[in-house]
Amino acid sequence: MTDAIAVLGSTGSIGRQTLEVAGELGLRVGALTAGRNVELMERQARKYLPKLVVMSDRLAARNLKIRLQDTPVEVAFGEQAERDASSAAPVTVCAVSGMAALPGVMAAAAAGGRVALANKESLVCAGSLIKETAARSGAEIIPVDSEHSAIFQCLQGNADRAEVARLILTASGGPFFGMTPAQLEKVTVKEALAHPNWSMGPKITIDSATMMNKGLEVIEAMRLYDMPLEKIDVVIHRESIIHSLVEYVDGALIAQLGAPDMRLPIQYALTYPKRLPSPAHILDLASCGLLSFSRPDMEGFPCLKTAMETSVRGEAACTVMNAANEEAVSAFIREYIGFTDIHAVTAEVLERTDCPTECGGLDEIMEYDSIARELAKKLILQRGK
Repeated sequence: MTDAIAVLGSTGSIGRQTLEVAGELGLRVGALTAGRNVELMERQARKYLPKLVVMSDRLAARNLKIRLQDTPVEVAFGEQAERDASSAAPVTVCAVSGMAALPGVMAAAAAGGRVALANKESLVCAGSLIKETAARSGAEIIPVDSEHSAIFQCLQGNADRAEVARLILTASGGPFFGMTPAQLEKVTVKEALAHPNWSMGPKITIDSATMMNKGLEVIEAMRLYDMPLEKIDVVIHRESIIHSLVEYVDGALIAQLGAPDMRLPIQYALTYPKRLPSPAHILDLASCGLLSFSRPDMEGFPCLKTAMETSVRGEAACTVMNAANEEAVSAFIREYIGFTDIHAVTAEVLERTDCPTECGGLDEIMEYDSIARELAKKLILQRGK
């Protein structure tokens, strides 16, 4: 087990829970990064005393440096500082939301340690580059997403991927399970942010409500486990007790169960291959009730269908889809467009952007990300309330 970690995105939901787990395990914190949340970062820095703290906002970094001048904590800003933070400990937890995480993930993969990956967008858009970088450096990528942590655990002991028939991702269905398209047109931001089972950041919570999150996880599974789309399935499991399953060719299904508590997969990524007592809630099977399963509604929640269709078009198309979705989700959270506009904007950006099946490298991926965002912003302006 490691003795120290760095946390990229420490002020977000996963970052905060990671520090809680690290505290329980007695791990040293080597570096923290965040965007603009100076007050929370100051509290974290004083509690964990990392060697380095990096803010992505220059003014926030300047403010934090003044606040922490009575401590030994170094406060920095800029790309080099973020790369330094990514390699400041044997384990780097990448908990930054969205495509903004990609530089940090790449830097962590290049550093050669363990990358505890809680960000799916980086793998969706640049999975081949991240894996190539990790292969060169010897870095180890361990998933933190509850579904992919579950699959990772269910694959332990399996040396021959030919024995795997399917990876089955479970989905809660979000707060709008069973609603009609007409009903979905009227839902509010507050309703979309009220996830029935999980406590998450706003972007991933909205993605869960549209089921784009599950579509991104399908693509992530393809990248992580080198599995074709036809070997990946999604099933609605409202209770969020079974986090995912692996079906083997003999018909055996191996499932990972647990309470819906992100501290479980976070800790496993930090302690793997060891298992230690955890601060997470323990699942009581006798009181968790009946478990239900159903197929996802691809027509009512078309983001999932669009993501699965895009998954086979290459990383450029996946980048375009992700960028458009990020812009549309942001506009919805600001109450500028409606809930169903999220998919409409994403689908139109994909339709209007010519994407190659092979991407030339990180610069090309970032170029497609930029192109898609500009087009999405124009379409959002046209749809604005």
